[in-house]
Amino acid sequence: MSLQKILAISGKPGLYDLKLQTRTGFVAESLLDGKKITVGLRANVSLLSEIAVYTYNEEVRLAEIFKAIATKENEGPAISHKETDENLKAYFREILPEFDEDRVYTSDIKKVMNWYNLLQSKGMISIEALTAQEKPEEASE
Repeated sequence: MSLQKILAISGKPGLYDLKLQTRTGFVAESLLDGKKITVGLRANVSLLSEIAVYTYNEEVRLAEIFKAIATKENEGPAISHKETDENLKAYFREILPEFDEDRVYTSDIKKVMNWYNLLQSKGMISIEALTAQEKPEEASE
């Protein structure tokens, strides 16, 4: 599994797989329903490989958080993003004890849990692959 081509598009539910770049944007396929959409260059798009979560000391990449969840759940599904705020924060504290509670909102935790479960249900979560993605700059040296 590679987070390099998995996108979160603002205003659109779920995650998308980058399929093709075009002159005016790109084509992405929804991981929820498999429908392809075209996205313009002005759309607010984030690569999952570039997303990080604030801690009190540093920012932790999403791949590391997904790896911690996968390790805790033995590569199985995590708790639902629809759990209570208290349950979500307690669970997130188990996998990332030092997350900055002032800058990481419950809505952020819900997104992480939702994204993890979506990727896990598609068979895209593997501890081995996530370990390889944790430090991409070291792999190129």
